[in-house]
Amino acid sequence: MRKLMNNELNRLSVDEFKDSEKTPIVVVLDNIRSLNNIGSVFRTSDAFVIEEINLCGITATPPHRDIQKTALGATESIKWEYYENTLDAINELKKKGYLIISIEQVRDSISLEKFNVQPAEKYAIVFGNEVKGVQQEIINISDYCVEIPQFGTKHSFNISVSAGIVLWELYKKIKLDIK
Repeated sequence: MRKLMNNELNRLSVDEFKDSEKTPIVVVLDNIRSLNNIGSVFRTSDAFVIEEINLCGITATPPHRDIQKTALGATESIKWEYYENTLDAINELKKKGYLIISIEQVRDSISLEKFNVQPAEKYAIVFGNEVKGVQQEIINISDYCVEIPQFGTKHSFNISVSAGIVLWELYKKIKLDIK
């Protein structure tokens, strides 16, 4: 085996990415503090050809050196919008027909591996603040709350890790039809 060279990876150009068919997911970042987390979510969203990212509340926006450090240029490919209030973003997405899925530990949450996607649906995936999680008012109007199963002593993942796990799992179910 040998590592592949960059020119062997068949990566899309930014223009090709913008013209490509997207995975019907909008990522909503609800008051994320860490610029590195924001950049990582951009990079992961690029990898899974996500439609858009909504940056809400205290979540910083590009261009910013610390976002760029982990995004590695993904802020140029992924469409993004800023909303002062997460509720405004969610209400706008609901009007556009998106199902709202908050990634949060709540009573009666659905475990990620058991969440079934519907082929014709569009999804908005909400990731919450590193300390407080998804705001309760957003949970209250979510169509689903999905939880990532965990088996160790800790009860949470870093936002960027959560985004990687959730977006890969949904991408598999939507695009690769792997249930």
